[in-house]
Amino acid sequence: MSVDLSGAKWYKSSRSSSTKDCVEVAHLEGGTVGVRDSKNPQGPALVFSPAEWDAFTAGVQSGVFEQS
Repeated sequence: MSVDLSGAKWYKSSRSSSTKDCVEVAHLEGGTVGVRDSKNPQGPALVFSPAEWDAFTAGVQSGVFEQS
Protein backbone atom coordinates (compact mmCIF):
# COMPACT_ATOMS: atom_id res chain seq x y z
CA MET A 1 0.00 0.00 0.00
CA SER A 2 1.44 3.37 -0.98
CA VAL A 3 0.25 6.30 1.13
CA ASP A 4 1.24 9.96 0.81
CA LEU A 5 2.52 10.98 4.25
CA SER A 6 3.73 14.47 3.26
CA GLY A 7 0.79 16.25 4.91
CA ALA A 8 0.50 13.98 7.93
CA LYS A 9 0.39 15.60 11.36
CA TRP A 10 2.44 13.39 13.64
CA TYR A 11 2.09 13.37 17.41
CA LYS A 12 3.51 11.56 20.43
CA SER A 13 1.70 10.38 23.51
CA SER A 14 1.43 12.89 26.31
CA ARG A 15 3.07 10.18 28.44
CA SER A 16 6.23 10.18 26.30
CA SER A 17 9.46 11.35 27.87
CA SER A 18 11.37 14.34 26.53
CA THR A 19 13.86 12.07 24.75
CA LYS A 20 13.53 11.24 21.07
CA ASP A 21 12.94 7.54 21.76
CA CYS A 22 9.24 7.63 20.95
CA VAL A 23 6.71 6.32 18.51
CA GLU A 24 4.72 8.93 16.58
CA VAL A 25 1.22 8.40 15.22
CA ALA A 26 -0.75 10.20 12.48
CA HIS A 27 -4.39 9.77 11.53
CA LEU A 28 -4.49 9.60 7.73
CA GLU A 29 -7.08 9.70 4.95
CA GLY A 30 -9.61 6.90 4.89
CA GLY A 31 -9.19 6.21 8.59
CA THR A 32 -5.76 4.64 8.22
CA VAL A 33 -3.15 5.26 10.90
CA GLY A 34 0.55 5.85 10.35
CA VAL A 35 3.21 4.93 12.91
CA ARG A 36 6.88 5.94 12.75
CA ASP A 37 10.02 6.15 14.87
CA SER A 38 10.58 9.70 16.14
CA LYS A 39 14.37 9.23 15.83
CA ASN A 40 13.98 8.83 12.07
CA PRO A 41 11.06 11.03 10.91
CA GLN A 42 12.15 10.82 7.26
CA GLY A 43 12.37 7.04 7.44
CA PRO A 44 9.68 4.46 6.77
CA ALA A 45 6.32 4.40 8.45
CA LEU A 46 3.90 1.57 9.07
CA VAL A 47 0.32 2.14 7.91
CA PHE A 48 -2.56 0.28 9.53
CA SER A 49 -6.19 -0.08 8.51
CA PRO A 50 -8.80 1.15 11.00
CA ALA A 51 -9.56 -2.45 12.05
CA GLU A 52 -5.87 -3.26 12.56
CA TRP A 53 -5.35 -0.11 14.64
CA ASP A 54 -8.45 -0.83 16.74
CA ALA A 55 -7.22 -4.38 17.40
CA PHE A 56 -3.77 -3.10 18.40
CA THR A 57 -5.06 -0.42 20.77
CA ALA A 58 -7.53 -2.88 22.32
CA GLY A 59 -4.62 -5.28 22.89
CA VAL A 60 -2.58 -2.53 24.55
CA GLN A 61 -5.47 -1.59 26.83
CA SER A 62 -6.13 -5.20 27.84
CA GLY A 63 -2.45 -5.95 28.57
CA VAL A 64 -1.88 -8.42 25.73
CA PHE A 65 1.61 -7.02 25.10
CA GLU A 66 2.81 -6.81 28.71
CA GLN A 67 5.93 -8.82 29.43
CA SER A 68 5.89 -11.27 32.31
